[in-house]
Amino acid sequence: MWCFLSSARLRRISLDFPQIEINHHALALAKDLNSISQMFGDDADGKEEILRHWSAAAAHPDGERINVSLMRSREFPCPYSMPGLLACKAAQFQGGMFDRVQRAHAVEANNIVDSKILKGCAVDIGLDPIRWEVDFPSQAVRQAVESDLEEARQLGANAVPTLIFNQRWVLPGAVPETALRQVIEDLLADRDPSAA
Repeated sequence: MWCFLSSARLRRISLDFPQIEINHHALALAKDLNSISQMFGDDADGKEEILRHWSAAAAHPDGERINVSLMRSREFPCPYSMPGLLACKAAQFQGGMFDRVQRAHAVEANNIVDSKILKGCAVDIGLDPIRWEVDFPSQAVRQAVESDLEEARQLGANAVPTLIFNQRWVLPGAVPETALRQVIEDLLADRDPSAA
């Protein structure tokens, strides 16, 4: 959920700094179907632990839209990362839909492992659904996600979100909007953001 909050913060900041470019890249904490049960012992314990993180995120500014109780009421296990990453990457071929998938997950408590839900997200934001259906299962999309995951591994990124500025400055975790603004201001002024 922290990536959901960070995306909203970055979108607001980008309104004040139109010269910055925001690119979402894939980072999977639970890459495959069995990842959550392997990390937490079983799917139910994993869902409960993840919902504790959702509750913490919901308590932060921008987090009030996160619908912990609705997700708790859902009978499907906590979704793993890869279907959502593939969907977003397929959409990126047409312009992107990261925020829509995050809203489907965090606010609407939809099962973002379900390709029908993901296709609905693409349709909602006006993407070509036929092209999306071709791209979603394609090897090109899978390779693009795997390339992002390899880049994250090489940078040592193991937190969601991890923000990378100018392909050099790595900032892991949920960072308050004021701190993000300061980093961007420093970089735009050619100041070292780590010197503060």
